Amino acid sequence: MGLLNRRQWGAAAAGLMFAAGQQSATAQGVTVPRPATLPPKLVGTRIVIAVEPRIGLSNLPLTVAEQRNFFREEGLDVELREFADLGQAMAAVQAKAAHAMCVPFAQLLAPAVRAMNWQSFVVQGRAPQVVLGVSHKTVPGFRGAGDLRGRRVGLRAKDPLAQRVLMAFLQREQVKEEEVQILPQTSAGAALLAFRGGQLDALCHADPMMTLLEQQGELRVAVDTRSLSGTTEVFGGPVPVGCLSAPAEFVEQFPRVTQALTDAVVHALKWLQTAGPSDLIKTVPESHFQGDRAIYLATVERSRDAWTADGLMPRGGPEAVNRVGEGATLPPAELARHFTNAFALKAKARFRA
Repeated sequence: MGLLNRRQWGAAAAGLMFAAGQQSATAQGVTVPRPATLPPKLVGTRIVIAVEPRIGLSNLPLTVAEQRNFFREEGLDVELREFADLGQAMAAVQAKAAHAMCVPFAQLLAPAVRAMNWQSFVVQGRAPQVVLGVSHKTVPGFRGAGDLRGRRVGLRAKDPLAQRVLMAFLQREQVKEEEVQILPQTSAGAALLAFRGGQLDALCHADPMMTLLEQQGELRVAVDTRSLSGTTEVFGGPVPVGCLSAPAEFVEQFPRVTQALTDAVVHALKWLQTAGPSDLIKTVPESHFQGDRAIYLATVERSRDAWTADGLMPRGGPEAVNRVGEGATLPPAELARHFTNAFALKAKARFRA
């Protein structure tokens, strides 16, 4: 999709105002009945959502919504467009080459981003799903962060979540950042080779690679934010991630599109609550398994607690992010300006999530 000009945005607005959108039946029981025929499009414009590479699990609900036609059932033609990192994804939205993006809530609070007036409207996760593991081979007697002084710690490059997990762990045990050697890892493959080859003493990275190393007995988990309890231990509360966000102008101008996007994501979150291995194998693209279905499925099972049940901003989440954020702590009113639960509350009621 090229840049969207004023005429294209106008066409989208007209579609929102006049399209004969259909209301899906209220959910009954565990699953929501899928319509026999898909509803007419809510808007003629294809909605582009900018995302990071979907190898990890933070955007699995989005993938489910795409693969099971939940977006289409809401009358939307949605493209999940992958970008190399969050910076490029955000730039695409700012240039109107995409309409929305998935981002950790912490990113919306960064000083350079706050002035852009972004708003999260549905939340996929409440835990970063990042693991800090220490090598059994090079640090066999690991006891705590103090043992990492002078050590080489691999960090997933351009990943603010991984950086925050590492920094929170070091700060909690009063180890300064400059006391460890932080080595950015540009790819999961390079990180894996470096860790196994002894060039890294510890690694802070997302799954499914960390589950693979753990199951093969190659690392000791020092920090585990794949669960709500592990996240709370490090950050003092849940950490909202995978926040479907857009400039506040888009949310205000296109509330029906925003609601339809939210409904599809909440539908996917509800589906994931009861999805078994066979359901996932049938739904998730084969490329996401990276050649090892067993590890991927084990990772999903470990991470079930990391997703929200209803798409709402988790209580205490913005405050937890604020405590470990960059610069001065923000006042409550400033935190509230960057998210809304209005759309997720409607979806929660509709799907009984």
